Amino acid sequence: MNNDIFPCLWCDGEAKEAAEFYSKVFNGRITADTPVVMNVELFGQKLMLLNGGPQFEKNPSISFMVICETEDEVQRYWDHLIDGGSALMALDSYPWSKKFGWLSDRYGVNWQLLFGEKDGDQKVVPTLMFMHDNNGKAMEAMEFYTHTFPNSNIVNVMKYKDGGESNENPENVQHASFKIDGYSLYCMDSSYDHKFDFNEGVSMVIMTDDQQETDHLWNTLISGGGRESMCGWLKDKYGVSWQIVPKRLIELMNDSDQGKAQKVVQAMMRMQKIIIEDLEVAYKS
Repeated sequence: MNNDIFPCLWCDGEAKEAAEFYSKVFNGRITADTPVVMNVELFGQKLMLLNGGPQFEKNPSISFMVICETEDEVQRYWDHLIDGGSALMALDSYPWSKKFGWLSDRYGVNWQLLFGEKDGDQKVVPTLMFMHDNNGKAMEAMEFYTHTFPNSNIVNVMKYKDGGESNENPENVQHASFKIDGYSLYCMDSSYDHKFDFNEGVSMVIMTDDQQETDHLWNTLISGGGRESMCGWLKDKYGVSWQIVPKRLIELMNDSDQGKAQKVVQAMMRMQKIIIEDLEVAYKS
């Protein structure tokens, strides 16, 4: 499983509380505990929670599909997550699963709980919903992402015409699965006038090995209408947020010499794309 790619949840001071909650619900464990960043391991997968402030709220544009082996497992997760949350699709039997439900939990994180079979060993799969100006672009986006990352491919595609959905464009994607560098994601198109869209509430983190990989991913993901942000953050042309983070940055920030580590953080805060050489200069200064 590729743990160099993982989702990040934007939090407003509740990262530790949420991390403890998810660890309890899914029998996971906290692997990093700082005032700003919490990391959780769920089913061998990494989830990052970032105390960033009140600017961004999580919404259903990126949800997390949890593929369960039994109906009882679906029920158990649902009972925990719905406490303080709200249902978007009632827990019930549907054409695609004998037991499925979609909810927003008490922290605004969206979960789709599905009784079904996993594709490989990844139990939790981020799911992207393409809507508004992006409605109908799920297929294009999958092609863009699988061409951007190595070891990537589109696994399967079901269009609305295949699933019998009458209110959607029959050529649009009802459900599709793809992999970027071995990491599984799902996606779908939706023509409904949702009151939300992609934002920084949920982002995807990519840990890079060197500057060459950092440059390639950064330059490709912002191409065609994407937008640079600060501290390794960017938005691609569909509005999906990515964090391109060299592993060397984490090593320098975790240095035992707090003075040097702080200089690295200060240098990083002034950057858009992360430049490893400039971090090394700051570290040695």
